[in-house]
Parts: sequence; structure tokens; C-alpha cells
Amino acid sequence: MDNDEKKEVKWEIVARESGLATAQIVANRLRSEGIPANAWQEGAGVAFGLTIGKLGTGYVVVPEEFKEEALLILATPVDDYMDDPDDYDEDE
Repeated sequence: MDNDEKKEVKWEIVARESGLATAQIVANRLRSEGIPANAWQEGAGVAFGLTIGKLGTGYVVVPEEFKEEALLILATPVDDYMDDPDDYDEDE
């Protein structure tokens, strides 16, 4: 594949979180669903350990063709994915 055939990926923001760590958790949730996702934060915010304000915001981005699916997944409460603890016997 030469440079003329490479497709540029346009990344879209699907979530804004308090800090990079939270954004990474959200990105990993999307990755677990098969959606390529990245998390990032402004460099100064990372350097100073900020988690609030513009420099403290962690961003989650996905390729634009995955944006709708990612937003749908993020709109679904995590509890809907988890097993009911009452389904398990403590003796097992």
C-alpha cells in the first residue's frame, strides 16, 4: 500500500471525563466491545495531575465510523452488562 492509498482516520470525541485515568477506563470499555478507542489529556494537565477544568479533562475518541455505536454503548448502564450476584451460590 503506498501513501496515496492510506486512508486518514478522522477521530471523534465521544466522552469527556475527569482526568486521563477515567477516560482510559471508558476507552477500554469501548475496546472490549470491539471499537477502536483512544484516551488523551492535554499534556500540561497530565504533567500537573489535573482532573478538573479544561486541562484536567480526559477525552475519549473513536474513528468517526464508530461514533454512533460508541455513543450507544456509553449510553447503556454498566449494570446492564453485569451478572446478577444473586445468580451465584457462595458454596461454589
